Amino acid sequence: MHNTRCILQSLLLTSITFVSLSILITTANAKTLQKFMISAANPLAAKAGFDILQKGASAVDAAIATQMVLTLVEPQSSGIGGGAFLLHFNNATNEVSSFDGREMAPAAVKENHFIQTDGNPQKFYDAVVGGQSVGVPGVLAMMNLAHKTHGKLPWKDLFVAAIDLSENGFPISPRLHFLLNRDKYLKTKVKAAAYFYDAEGNAKPVGHILKNPELAATLKAIASNGVQVFYTGAIAREIVKAVQDDPNNPGLLSETDMANYLPKIREPVCQMYRKHKVCGMGPPTSGGITSLQILKLLENYDLPSMPAGSIDAINLISEASALAFADRGKFLGDADFVEIPVTHLLDSDYIKQRSKLIIAGSTNVPYSAGNPTSRAGFLSIDDAIELPSTSHFSIIDKEGNAVSITTSVENVFGSRLMAGGFILNNQLTDFSFRPVGENGPVNNRIQPGKRPRSSMSPTLVLDEKGDLFAVIGSPGGSRIIGYVTSTLIGILDWGMNMQQAIDMPHHINRNGTLDLEKNTPLAAHKKALEAMGYTVKLRSLTSGLHGILLTEDGIQGGADPRREGVVLSN
Repeated sequence: MHNTRCILQSLLLTSITFVSLSILITTANAKTLQKFMISAANPLAAKAGFDILQKGASAVDAAIATQMVLTLVEPQSSGIGGGAFLLHFNNATNEVSSFDGREMAPAAVKENHFIQTDGNPQKFYDAVVGGQSVGVPGVLAMMNLAHKTHGKLPWKDLFVAAIDLSENGFPISPRLHFLLNRDKYLKTKVKAAAYFYDAEGNAKPVGHILKNPELAATLKAIASNGVQVFYTGAIAREIVKAVQDDPNNPGLLSETDMANYLPKIREPVCQMYRKHKVCGMGPPTSGGITSLQILKLLENYDLPSMPAGSIDAINLISEASALAFADRGKFLGDADFVEIPVTHLLDSDYIKQRSKLIIAGSTNVPYSAGNPTSRAGFLSIDDAIELPSTSHFSIIDKEGNAVSITTSVENVFGSRLMAGGFILNNQLTDFSFRPVGENGPVNNRIQPGKRPRSSMSPTLVLDEKGDLFAVIGSPGGSRIIGYVTSTLIGILDWGMNMQQAIDMPHHINRNGTLDLEKNTPLAAHKKALEAMGYTVKLRSLTSGLHGILLTEDGIQGGADPRREGVVLSN
C-alpha cells in the first residue's frame, strides 16, 4: 500500500497537473464491451473507480468509490456534504434512468429566508458563508438508492480507497492549493482553518500530505452500518450542530430534516437531435431541458457546414442559448412544488416559434421568456446566482452500463463549514433570493423541503439503434449548460472525437454578456461580435468536462485540460 501511494503521489505531482488525456480502446462489439473506462476530475479518485471496475464492479459501484475519494481530495467541488444528479444507462435493456440526490431546504425556512429587514436581499457571500445556506445533503442517500438498483459489489467494499487515503494522507494538488490560497472565507471557520492552513494562516503547500482521520471515521461508520448512520445519530447531530451553532450565520437545519431526506428516481428528459437521442436530467435541475432547448433551436440550421469557433457558429449558438436561458430563468425549478411546463418548453411548434427570433449576423440579447403556457404571464424571473464549483465523472463498466454524474457543494468549499471531516454545501443559495417579482411568484423561490434549481447537466447520448453513444458532463455553475451543449455539438455536428470536443475553446451566452475564453483563437472575434451588437467579455472559462464516446473503432475517453482530470481504462 505504501508503494502504491508513493506512485500515485508522484503521478499527481508530476505528470497529471492540468494534463489532457485521451484514450482509445478497440473493441469488436460495443454491446458486450469487456472493456471499462472512467474519466474523472482527480487522478486519485479516478484510480479508486478504476480499481473497483477491475474487480468486476458496476458503473454505479465505481461511481460510489470515486465520489468518496473526491470528498477527500477535491473538497472545493463536491463530497458527501453535498448533492448530485446521476444518469444511468442499462446496456441489457437500453434503458436510461435518472437519480436525484439534490439537497432539500429545512422545514423551518420561510420564503423570505434571504430577505433582510430593510426588504432587500442579502449579498451573495453574506448568505453563503455559514449555516444559513446549508441544505440537507443528498449524495449519499441517492448513491445508496442507485446501488440497491444497479450495484454489484458489497457497499462496504466501495469505501476502502477513500478510508485508506483519509488515514494515510494524499498530496495537495496544485489546483486545491491555488483555491485554498484564493479563498478568503475558508480560514474564518475554525475546523477548516485547522485542516487546510498552517498556524500562520498560510495554505498548506502543494505536495503536503494531508490526512483526515475524522473523515476516515465517518466513512468507516457509513461503510459498516449504511447511510442511515449519516442521516440519523452522531454524524447527523454533528452536521446540525455545525449549522445551528455557526457564530456569524447560523442556519435552520434540524435532525428531523436530516432523517426525512428522500432521494428520488425521476424520468429523464430525452429528445432527438438529428440522428441521435440526447438524454439529460429533468427538474429540479435546469440542465437537461435547457441543453435540449438549445439543440432543438439549432436543429434546422446547417451547423455542420460552419467551422467550429467561426463567427457564424458563435452567433447562432449564442442566440439559441440566450433564448433557452430566458425560459430557464422564468419556468424552471422543483417540479414537486411548482408547475414546470417541460413538454411545452420542448414542443416542436413552440421551438419553431422561438427560433424565428434568431436573425443570423445579429443579436437581440437579452430575450424575454416565451409563452409556452397560459400561466407564463403570472411568473417572475429568477435572480439566483450559481458560481462554479462542482465535479463531473463519466464511467462505463465492462458490461456496457454507464453512469454520468455531476456532483456539487455549490460554491468553492461550499458553506466553508466542516463536520465529520467533510465540507457542508451552500446549495440553498441556488434558490432565488427574491421569492416574488413584478409578475408574481418566482418558481425557484425557497420553500420548506424544496430542492433548489440547478444547472448540472449529466448527459447520455444514444445512437439510432438505442445503444449508448456518449457520456458527458461538466462543472461550471450556470455555464455548465453551455459547456455540455458545445461538446455535444462538437461530436454530433462536427464529427470530433471526445477529446477534441472537450478541448474546443468556449463561448457562452446566458442571455446577456457573450463570454469568450481568453488566450484562445476565439479572442480574435471580439470586435466582430461586438459589431453584431454583443457585449463581449474575455475570461477564463474553467470547465471540467469528462466524457466517453463509443465509436466503430472503439471507446474514446476525454478529460478536460483546464483541470486535473484523467481517463483510466483497461
